[in-house]
Amino acid sequence: MMVASRSFCRTFGIDPAQTVLRPLTSLGAGEWNIPQLIALLQATASGYAAVESYEMDFHREGQPVRHLLINARKLNYPSDESATLLLSCVDVTEARHREQQKEDLLREKAVLLRELNHRIANSLQIIASVLLQGARTVQSEEARLHINEAHHRLMSVAELQRQLALSHLERVVLADYLASLCRSIGASMIRDPSRLTIEVDVDDSVVTPEVSLSLGLIVTELVINALKHAFPDQRGGRIVVGFASTGEGWELTVRDDGVGLPEGPDQAKAGLGSNIVRALVMQLDATISMAAVNPGTLVSVTHDAADAANAQPTPAAV
Repeated sequence: MMVASRSFCRTFGIDPAQTVLRPLTSLGAGEWNIPQLIALLQATASGYAAVESYEMDFHREGQPVRHLLINARKLNYPSDESATLLLSCVDVTEARHREQQKEDLLREKAVLLRELNHRIANSLQIIASVLLQGARTVQSEEARLHINEAHHRLMSVAELQRQLALSHLERVVLADYLASLCRSIGASMIRDPSRLTIEVDVDDSVVTPEVSLSLGLIVTELVINALKHAFPDQRGGRIVVGFASTGEGWELTVRDDGVGLPEGPDQAKAGLGSNIVRALVMQLDATISMAAVNPGTLVSVTHDAADAANAQPTPAAV
């Protein structure tokens, strides 16, 4: 070692006079005598390697462990045949401590949010059960119908909350998420699964929990609407929920093979343009369309990234 800077000596408690022409391994009480570091410095001196952001734990008796980042470069002097290295070290102990604290806080927050989602889902299921019990005592058929619809929606939202709790609040695999949601809707609303089915055809898209919640609520409304209106008089058929990404855009579809769209003034009764769905579609910077197909009805919710960027500076992203 030719010389050490004052900041190096001050930081590590070394007498500057004791560093001149002494090997690095002899400094202090031998804390720098680390075989892996020495091997890297020897390779750097030979020109075969360079030490970049080598992280090491610096141990000194009676003091806390410090985390250092080491960098080393070979200095080439035409008139000097010996190898000269420039070695620098940065104490990142406090930075690593702050990073660890941040990670601990994020993990704690994630655990608390998952627990909150579980409790919300449980509470919704309890409320839904109370509603269902109340429906049995109501004499009015219309009132019973509204209570049953409220029960179905609560059970669906409870399933949404349960899925969010399982998603670790980072990214949600949409295929599993919507499949579980549709199973829950079918279990609560379809009396004969052999006659009427709900299928899911979703690609491998992953979305944020916020987007998944909006998509799940839209699917819930559209599927419930199809079950109510597309298959009267115990008619059989199927509902297919689809989702496909196209670059930065995506399309959500709900298609049934039922009786199709009503004509005339009855068309508005289908409820496909409900305030809930419209609000959620707007929140996703998407558009909704409804078309008659043969047989049945197709509802499409489309998000085009380019259109959303032109319409709003900060569009919601999937």
